[in-house]
Amino acid sequence: MVAGAGKGAEAFGGLVAAQTPMPDNSRQAAIQCRMDKESLMSEFNADAALAVKNVANNRVDTPAIIAVDHVFKSVTDSTGTLDILRDIHFSLAPKETVAIVGASGSGKSTLLSIIAGLDTPSRGTVRLAGQDLFAMSEDDRAALRAEQLGFVFQSFQLLGNLTALENVMLPLELAGRKDSRKAAAEMLAHVGLAERFGHYPKVLSGGEQQRVALARAFVVKPAVLLADEPTGSLDFATGETIMKLMFELNEALGTTLVLVTHDRGIAERCQRRITIEAGRVI
Repeated sequence: MVAGAGKGAEAFGGLVAAQTPMPDNSRQAAIQCRMDKESLMSEFNADAALAVKNVANNRVDTPAIIAVDHVFKSVTDSTGTLDILRDIHFSLAPKETVAIVGASGSGKSTLLSIIAGLDTPSRGTVRLAGQDLFAMSEDDRAALRAEQLGFVFQSFQLLGNLTALENVMLPLELAGRKDSRKAAAEMLAHVGLAERFGHYPKVLSGGEQQRVALARAFVVKPAVLLADEPTGSLDFATGETIMKLMFELNEALGTTLVLVTHDRGIAERCQRRITIEAGRVI
């Protein structure tokens, strides 16, 4: 035999074997297996398509907690008319964290006041939890504010003749809560002021006063917290502590946070940023 012929024969034999038709039984089994796989994939694709269709048919869009609808604000005096806000239009989802940023005088704080219903637009409107703020009476607007909103201000806005505990109790008592003292005490303890219940604002540091203000804002578990430069009167380290606490409370309570700031670092912690320049969103 020629050298290497044995290996060639083996290889040729293997090739022939590979090309030799399978017995009828084996072929039928292979065809059946293939048909079963195709049928299974077809059923899977049909089920997946039906699931997607059902999700689409049953989807309910989450309504905006705040909708600012083409808001304009102008003021007129003897020198003429000043346009403060020009066609501001956006909406905010529940639990969203949003920073409104811009230079001083850009209209940020005016916009926040209009969102709160504390100031009125020249044109346009704001809807809070689906209700048109400026189609309501002032009393109804105040009631909705008390129910849905919490506020934190740069200057704290604590009542000097009330203790820390009494300041936090105040919105609960106005809402008729019978557990106001207990709830206020728990919230003050949460912000680290368990030893300061009986202290008046004048003997508290700036950081402690802002903690009281945060406790007062969050104790009513508002749907929306509006914060206007909350660290503006604080040193950097204290401001960092306050912002950390604010975001922790916001996440724990599922509140929509609307934060006016000129601090880029604070703004970047929010999920979304709205920039106001010369009264317009850019």
